[in-house]
Formats: sequence, structure tokens, C-alpha cells
Amino acid sequence: MTTTTDTELSKMLSDTRAALRTERFAAAGARPKDSNAPRKFRATIARVLTEQHVRSTISRQVATN
Repeated sequence: MTTTTDTELSKMLSDTRAALRTERFAAAGARPKDSNAPRKFRATIARVLTEQHVRSTISRQVATN
């Protein structure tokens, strides 16, 4: 995650959220193939959001100093 650019992180976040949404709707209709997939998607989303937060915090600290 630390080697990706900000735009790649944003794209990864939107793609993962879309995949999670698709997985939820698919699971509502029938038994899912991978029952841990939503958990993996949520973990990936959390990792991306954490990295974005860290980057914004660092940039604010650099700007104030």
C-alpha cells in the first residue's frame, strides 16, 4: 500500500467498494461461493482508508512546519 500513488489508492478504494456491493447483492440471492469475501473486501477498504489518512496527516504536518 505504501508504494501506490494517491490516485491508485482512490481507484482501489472505489473498485473494492463496488466489489463489496456486488458481493452483498449476490449473497442476498443465493449462497455465496466464498463466505469470507465480504470480510476480505472490508479489510482491504480499511487498509486503503488508513493509508489515505496517514498520508493526509503527514502532509498536514509537513505543511505546518
